[in-house]
Amino acid sequence: MVSDRGLEVLRAIVQDYVALREPVGSKAIVERHAFGVSAATIRNDMALLEEEELIVAPHTSSGRVPTDKGYRVFVDRLQRMQPLTQAQRLAITRFLDESVDRDDVLDRTARLLSQLTNQVALVQVPIRRHALVRRVELVAVSERRVLAVLILDSGRVEQRVLDAGQRIDPEQAGALGRAFTEMIGDRSPADAQQRLAEAAASAPASLGPATAAVAHALGEMLQTGGGDRIVMAGASNLVREERDFHGTVTPVLDAIEEQVTLLRLFAEMGGDGGVATRIGRELHGPLGEASIVASTYSTDGIEGHVGVLGPTRMDYAGNMAAVRAVARYLTRLLSED
Repeated sequence: MVSDRGLEVLRAIVQDYVALREPVGSKAIVERHAFGVSAATIRNDMALLEEEELIVAPHTSSGRVPTDKGYRVFVDRLQRMQPLTQAQRLAITRFLDESVDRDDVLDRTARLLSQLTNQVALVQVPIRRHALVRRVELVAVSERRVLAVLILDSGRVEQRVLDAGQRIDPEQAGALGRAFTEMIGDRSPADAQQRLAEAAASAPASLGPATAAVAHALGEMLQTGGGDRIVMAGASNLVREERDFHGTVTPVLDAIEEQVTLLRLFAEMGGDGGVATRIGRELHGPLGEASIVASTYSTDGIEGHVGVLGPTRMDYAGNMAAVRAVARYLTRLLSED
């Protein structure tokens, strides 16, 4: 069990490590922070934090750095979201008010958020929040491959060529498309995904592999949530922070270029209007050494996400405040259009 003072020591370690990029020792904490106790007492607190896997020694020095779990405790229990300065708020207003159309608004938002946070900025194109599935079309393009087309009533169209897992002729493909339309038509993407889970179980044995393959593909298309692309800015900021990643930052850059991955993450992070974070291992794969801070903007039946991506060693309080402020202003600006 970590004491209240121990948690404050964790706060000090996170803040100092973010600011200085150097492991933090007990002597430095005593010198920089007014705890009113000895370095030996701070070392005892740090030992308890290490037992709880909130901090770790990167090498044999006496300094410690936060773990992913430590950052999570900091964000959930210790960080105080810093309000933006009046100058920062004025800069947001002036810069975004000069936009000439919606695409320009999104482009400016990404550039502005990157400048405010020194991270990679991500702005999802706005989508209809209550879009429904209109129909599914399947077209046989070879003996075993079909083109799956998903159409929403918002006008959004997703398509993918996939291996059906078996031979399938044009008539079978058309019939299977009509069956999926009957199953998930006039349903929201979330409801449609739940129905897809039943598809393989109820499919005739003769089309079992094809049904399963199509259901999987449609689920992935629905999971992207409905943003067709993400506007990004500030990739050079990530390159400048390459020392915060083991080896090279290239896999992270490759992952964010794969927009489907980011769209899925945004969908998982929800859309309740608050600020959400995913830290380190919570992201999995090549993004497992990064963190994402995101919020939603919405107006008149459309919705999107705005956020920043950077190393786990980031200014969470400042980045969360910037993301929240920009998302709120973007909502107001689009409502006035």
